[in-house]
Amino acid sequence: MAIDWYEEFVDLNHTPGADELVALYYFEPAEGISREEAVGRIASESSTGTWTTLFTLPPRMRDLQAKAFEIEGNYVKIAYPLALWEEGNAPQLLSGIAGNIFGMKALDRLRLIDASLPAEYLRHFKGPHFGMEGIRDMMNVRGRPLTGAVPKPKVGFTAEEHAEVSYETWMGGFDFVKDDENLTSQPFNRFEDRVRAMAKMRDKAEKETGDVKSAFINITAETEVMKQRAKMLADYGWNYAMIDVVVTGTAAVATLRDYCSDLGLAIHAHRAMHAAFDRDEKHGVTMQFLAKMMRLVGVSQIHTGTAVGKLVGTRAEATVLADVLREKRTNAVDQMALDQDWGSIKSAFPVSSGGLHPGLVPDVLDIYGTELVLLVSGGIHGHPKGTRAGAEAVMQAIEAWKNGETLDEKAKKATALREALEKWGYHKPK
Repeated sequence: MAIDWYEEFVDLNHTPGADELVALYYFEPAEGISREEAVGRIASESSTGTWTTLFTLPPRMRDLQAKAFEIEGNYVKIAYPLALWEEGNAPQLLSGIAGNIFGMKALDRLRLIDASLPAEYLRHFKGPHFGMEGIRDMMNVRGRPLTGAVPKPKVGFTAEEHAEVSYETWMGGFDFVKDDENLTSQPFNRFEDRVRAMAKMRDKAEKETGDVKSAFINITAETEVMKQRAKMLADYGWNYAMIDVVVTGTAAVATLRDYCSDLGLAIHAHRAMHAAFDRDEKHGVTMQFLAKMMRLVGVSQIHTGTAVGKLVGTRAEATVLADVLREKRTNAVDQMALDQDWGSIKSAFPVSSGGLHPGLVPDVLDIYGTELVLLVSGGIHGHPKGTRAGAEAVMQAIEAWKNGETLDEKAKKATALREALEKWGYHKPK
């Protein structure tokens, strides 16, 4: 009598229907396991299978089986019937295509690269409230990247010191100031104090510049506490909330998406902890799929790396991530992404950050263009003349790129940029 039935989850003649979800994986079978056996286990464990044949199996269950239908080397595509997925439930999707399968002994390595979500599945999600155009309307910024910076050091300032650095950042021409991932409400800088102090300095900067100024203030905490903090942000006239979306999870983010939307707040998504599962190129879950999930549940922007700064990530990965967030239709990229039609779901901004300074601004804009949020933090606060001059240097670098000038040419008539280049040049941090 047969024990297992994994081969029944492999059908190389299957053509996925328009209502099927298709996932792309990289896999490495354990010793003694064939590729077909391995992908059968993936499809089985992530749908209706188990480790052994069953005494009874109603015929209708066959219609719910996932099917591994395309194997190319160590890559496999698996099609899942729509009925396997609860409407509008992002955590349940992850429990299926990124759940128990990662613990199977038959696999040495497994990496969820992407999943193509059918229109019928997508329609149960709200996506971003504003979209990129809505954010640009909110901030009254056109024709250039939105710009922001984290006060550095990222933790340690009092609320008043944090607000002073924020003021200098805004006065240098930046649109946003950002809390970093590990600043929430510590004894030296309570959330409530920071919100009040920054609002006062924001109002001053807006009055003196005539420009809209804002901040990504970190509300990350237990979900009900995040709601309370979001309400306080709205009460003080802020238009954004920041959430560490990986550590809080898709369920909390989806809840806060609706709550923040009702308050008129966009969501800045920090990806802290992402590299714990996406850094290994042969195991885990890719950043592009995480970005897709966050657009699905409704953030307005998420960090996607620089390819030239201090954090891991290639130019190709940054480009795919930008497309996943910005485009109405994402085209497949070999072994990196699947086709995705986003339908009515709005766009979200990629956020480039990590080890940037004025000398690297053109490199980042060559990759992303102007439809992004550009965060340059240490690279403004470390300017020889201080934060305001550092922000001015970044704005001058953006202007040079837009006008087709080299930074060296621009620096001849832009003092802040010249001083930044004298310190950092075109150094790429490691």
